[in-house]
Amino acid sequence: MKLQDTGKTKEQLIDTYNTYFYETFKRFDFIADSAKDSYVFDENGREYLDFMAGIAVNSAGHCNKKVVEAIKDQCDLIIHASNYCYTVPQGMLAELICTSIGMEKIYFQNSGAEANEVMIKLARKYGKDNFGENRYKIVTAKNSFHGRTLATLAATGQPGTAIQKNYDPFIPGITYADFNDLASFEAACDEDTIAIMVEPVQGEGGVIPATKDFLVGLRKLCDEKNMLLLFDEVQTGWGRTGSLMSFMGYGVKPDCVSMAKAMGGGMPIGAMCTSAKLALTFGPGAHGSTYAGNPVCCAASYAQIKEIIDNKLPANAEAKGIYFRNMLKELPYIKEVRGRGLMIGVEFTKDIATDVKYNAADEGLLITAVRPNIIRLVPPLNVSTEECDKAYEILKSVISKL
Repeated sequence: MKLQDTGKTKEQLIDTYNTYFYETFKRFDFIADSAKDSYVFDENGREYLDFMAGIAVNSAGHCNKKVVEAIKDQCDLIIHASNYCYTVPQGMLAELICTSIGMEKIYFQNSGAEANEVMIKLARKYGKDNFGENRYKIVTAKNSFHGRTLATLAATGQPGTAIQKNYDPFIPGITYADFNDLASFEAACDEDTIAIMVEPVQGEGGVIPATKDFLVGLRKLCDEKNMLLLFDEVQTGWGRTGSLMSFMGYGVKPDCVSMAKAMGGGMPIGAMCTSAKLALTFGPGAHGSTYAGNPVCCAASYAQIKEIIDNKLPANAEAKGIYFRNMLKELPYIKEVRGRGLMIGVEFTKDIATDVKYNAADEGLLITAVRPNIIRLVPPLNVSTEECDKAYEILKSVISKL
């Protein structure tokens, strides 16, 4: 539905939002009326270069032709079936994902938060089933972000921030350790700890990549203490960091990995992958979801992942990421540019990130601010060199004016 189809003006639609909507986002001053490839178009047809990619979702571009065709074709067949039924898209997607990333079992969910929620549930049940009633504790990283459900909020290592404030008390048994500090994680684990859960690259925490030594050390620690290693790849997965899944680029295989965002091509879907042995933890009735594995979402996801694999988008993310990060180092007020692939954080010497975000939008570039002095850039993985150049020039102009 486009604005012109509603009979409302832009101002009237915004007034409708203000009247009826619970607002938790400070929105840009335009209506996203349509989108294609790396661009979003407003109600007047003005283009915006989308280096948010729907917040790391539209990795094969907005309205990717193959994804759109898959959705349309599936809607003509069956839109929803209960999980008591077998469906073709769900089975085909399960096979594609597991064989592509070297995991054995998959459980679909509707979002990244749900994927992380079920990963936490699985770890706790596995611990109690196999080691006793007290084996349920999980260690996560400070400055992490794992979602906004109560369990994933507890796992998010940002105490005292607006993300967690006044939602306590949280579920017990979750403690935080310093990211990229193996000794800190070792100290945080005790005999009742069953799992360690980390993002290979912290996204909301400021785009901070894990070191290989840190992840290798966590894998060894978990093996020595009969603990599970859980990777949250909701944002890093499906080509974003230069490999199909980020753990594959590090050469460190987790016991369980979550995913969402890019896997759906814009449709709401998430998943958790494990070994076949670990999957035995969940039997009938242990977990469920009405919409998880929805046929339309699975069809879209199948098309999206095929596009990412067939068009070698992880390799493009690696190459364009190096090119773009080197260019961004020339911006004014730069303290550090970091990331992997096309998951890039730009840290400034001043707290200008929010101003940069909204002023860039006014100039036709969409980005996010994850800290007062850090912006995040996560463009589509098929972004061109020319689009990177264009984004750089807009940022340079905006920052210079600030």
